[in-house]
Amino acid sequence: MKIVIGSDHRGVEAKRRLVTALQAQGHEVVDAGTNGPESVDYPDLAYEVAKRVSDGSAERGILICGTGIGMCITANKVRGVRAAPCHDSITAEMCRRHNDANVLCLSADLLGDELIDRMVRIFLETPFEGGRHARRVEKITKIEEMR
Repeated sequence: MKIVIGSDHRGVEAKRRLVTALQAQGHEVVDAGTNGPESVDYPDLAYEVAKRVSDGSAERGILICGTGIGMCITANKVRGVRAAPCHDSITAEMCRRHNDANVLCLSADLLGDELIDRMVRIFLETPFEGGRHARRVEKITKIEEMR
């Protein structure tokens, strides 16, 4: 799977670790930055990841900042992106199963490495259920088209 991943300065270490792990699992990973401890503005990185998911150049995206919230808000401004701020295995599973989320937003400050690894695995492996959930996702898409 082709995955694009980005973080702000607070998520750099988690991102580096995930890039290595995902590549070792056979995924094609695009690192959208940032790559150092200098303060950066998370909307710039979130947009970079979201536009690649939106235009189809990546199947899924992962964003990491202090809480995951700012990245999520930004990513959801991009047409076709369904970003979810997840904080445990259940939210990582349900955002895929019921919402067909295509961008996972994580907190570097509040989640440990083991939980992040588990959530990413669940996010990448969980299929969208479709059915009644497809109807709801389609309604989200129609709302998005009203902008």
